[in-house]
Formats: sequence, C-alpha cells, structure tokens
Amino acid sequence: MVNLKQYNIYWVELNPTFGAEINKVRPCIILSPKEMNDRLLTVIIAPITSTVRTLPFRPNIKIDGRDGQIMLDQLRGIDKRRLRNLICSANENVIEQIKENIVEILVS
Repeated sequence: MVNLKQYNIYWVELNPTFGAEINKVRPCIILSPKEMNDRLLTVIIAPITSTVRTLPFRPNIKIDGRDGQIMLDQLRGIDKRRLRNLICSANENVIEQIKENIVEILVS
C-alpha cells in the first residue's frame, strides 16, 4: 500500500493473535508517521473497540456514528498486508487526545 497517512483509520485483519491480544477484523488507527510508512513494510497501529470503558488511556472516537475507544494499551506493529479498506481520518480533537495519552503512557 502506498500513501499511508498518520491518523488514518483502516479496517485491519489482526488475526492470528495470542492470549489477551485484541483480535478479529476491526478499525485501527495508524500512529506511525508518514516517513516510516513510506519506507517500511510495517506500520504502527492502535486498534479501536466499540466497548467503551472508563479508562483514562483510551481516547474516545466516533466512527460512522458509532462510539468507540482507541486502545493505546494494545499498540502494535503490523505488516501493511493486514490493512484492508480506508474508513476515515481522525479529527484534530482525537489526534490531540492520542498525543497526550501516548506521552502519559510512554514518556512519563
């Protein structure tokens, strides 16, 4: 795939998985920057779930009218061949929430 942009949301085939890893085909947001996406065969994604829980490290998102949460606790690098169809792009508010949460989770 070419021209994969950071913060675009795709349907992604996450199987096979092990243990507590999130599975099945689900929306995922690309978190790796364009420079990486253009040069590597992999991208860094965060899966999106429709199970909304009160967890401070899961930013809320609405996709096609459905509420969901971005599972920053399930970040993973995947082969680009797992990507299916583009759904949409995240809005600026969601992007800011992602950035703030990633700093809190990984940099603190």
